[in-house]
Amino acid sequence: MVKNKFIQSLATSISKKEKLLAILIDPDVFDNSEVEYFLNKLPYQTTHLFVGGSTVEKDKTEATVIALKTHSSLPIFLFPGDVTQITQKADGILFLSLISGRNPEYLIGQHVRSVSKLRDSSLEILATGYILIEGGNESAVERVSETKPMSHNDIQAIVDTALAGEFLGMKLIYLEAGSGAKFPVNTNIISAVKEAINIPLFVGGGIKNEVQKKEAYNAGADLLVMGTFFENN
Repeated sequence: MVKNKFIQSLATSISKKEKLLAILIDPDVFDNSEVEYFLNKLPYQTTHLFVGGSTVEKDKTEATVIALKTHSSLPIFLFPGDVTQITQKADGILFLSLISGRNPEYLIGQHVRSVSKLRDSSLEILATGYILIEGGNESAVERVSETKPMSHNDIQAIVDTALAGEFLGMKLIYLEAGSGAKFPVNTNIISAVKEAINIPLFVGGGIKNEVQKKEAYNAGADLLVMGTFFENN
């Protein structure tokens, strides 16, 4: 098991005030035969690839990771919706705990089930406090996890949840508006959470243009995640 390589590189990037960008790829909609074309269209700022989805057919995740690895040297991290999406072919895994919800299956249940796959794994395991925030429509995460997103008006509750995640030992906090969100996480939320926590902050969902990207970075996001919008364009 690799220890803290990604966290250390994140700390270095943050100290240099570098802003990171990950493209999230859903294996259920990604065409592996078009991988070279896809990679050539990535934004020049792309630093990481995330692979996963709320629901993915068996073996599709591994096939997508292998296809990406064949043509790209970018680090690839799993963004799994469940234990079936774990593959040893990636560089690491965001070990997501949905701390904004109260469904034990996504707080700890899936994690316990994944231990047999991760115990002797070479994947870098990144304990991630995952916070779902309303994005203007029902997201796949909301449907699958059977949890409700936090209101973007309740900033203090979001900040407290993020800080609780850090106190529990999370290495990252991820603010998520959900795939296909109508609007991204509010910059006031990003700023408030960034000010409160002492660990890296990821933000994703609903980011559709350069203006929104710049606003999120300026508000304090260390890494932005783009998925659905990039896939559709």
